[in-house]
Amino acid sequence: MKTITGLFDDYTDASSAVSALEATGVPSNDISIISNNADDHYSDRQSGAATGAESGAGLGAVVGGAGGLLTGLGIMAIPGVGPVVAAGWLAATAVGAVAGAVAGGAAGGLIGALTGSGVSEADANLYAEGVRRGGSLVTAKVDDALAPEAEAILKRSNWVDPAERRAAYNQDGWTRFDDTLDPYGPEQIEQERDRYRRPPAA
Repeated sequence: MKTITGLFDDYTDASSAVSALEATGVPSNDISIISNNADDHYSDRQSGAATGAESGAGLGAVVGGAGGLLTGLGIMAIPGVGPVVAAGWLAATAVGAVAGAVAGGAAGGLIGALTGSGVSEADANLYAEGVRRGGSLVTAKVDDALAPEAEAILKRSNWVDPAERRAAYNQDGWTRFDDTLDPYGPEQIEQERDRYRRPPAA
């Protein structure tokens, strides 16, 4: 098994990638999505969803729901990132690592869950920062033979090039994710998205 991961500036692109992975035959149980929810966009759709670190049990319960991964989104909070909607094994692992942990442990849970599944520490920090800045993270565990196709699906779904984004963050003095910083608010996230938005094709 290999872990493939993609960061997306837009939730729509991330959800399209999840659907494409499922359509290719990747089981919902092997896919995870974590998406910034600073604008509270998903609260109306997720009435009764648990919030905070205690939501781990709820996330674990919705992994691989009958209607596909995206029908099981739950709401949680990650220090330094803020509110997110999430579903799948990575979210459940990250939250599980936080249960009973000291404040600030959730980021370690997310980064630890990523690195524990084979993502480099440098990329794990980049992905956590990307979600902090309004992005969405899709992660899938796939058979080695399917990995090239799964990665191609993420790229076709308008994923963020990790090297380019790291270079852009580094130009601003960023070195690694810091869960003690304040989460981005909706206005900051919109400015960040504008910074990377591709101009429409002529």
